[in-house]
Amino acid sequence: MTISDPIADMITRIRNSVMAGNQTTSIPGSKIKGAIAEILAQEGFIESYEQVDNKENSRHTLRIKLKYVGVRRSRRPVINGLTRISRPGRRVYSSRRKIPWVRSGMGIAILSTPKGVMTGARARQLGVGGEILCEVW
Repeated sequence: MTISDPIADMITRIRNSVMAGNQTTSIPGSKIKGAIAEILAQEGFIESYEQVDNKENSRHTLRIKLKYVGVRRSRRPVINGLTRISRPGRRVYSSRRKIPWVRSGMGIAILSTPKGVMTGARARQLGVGGEILCEVW
């Protein structure tokens, strides 16, 4: 089965795992998914991630360890929302002046720019725009 939007598949797997209360989730790996996972780890939305190489074929898997706060019954996920903005059917681009603020600065926008995948705040600092991949809060 081919997936027409692998980034949306990643976001959906993370969202479903958070709603189910799972500790980890596994995602088929790629460079852009690794960059998104790196940003989520740097911003504190996930605990960690690792690339696991598959010995049968040359593909690798991203294993993401999700982050929760609280203990036992009062445990809540750090990720409250995760949405895909730019899709294959409707690409959404933003200039450097119109990069969106997510939840009044409480969340982040992840952009694909000519200088790499980065957060909206970092893109504003560097003065570049790009494709808005997703928003996390």
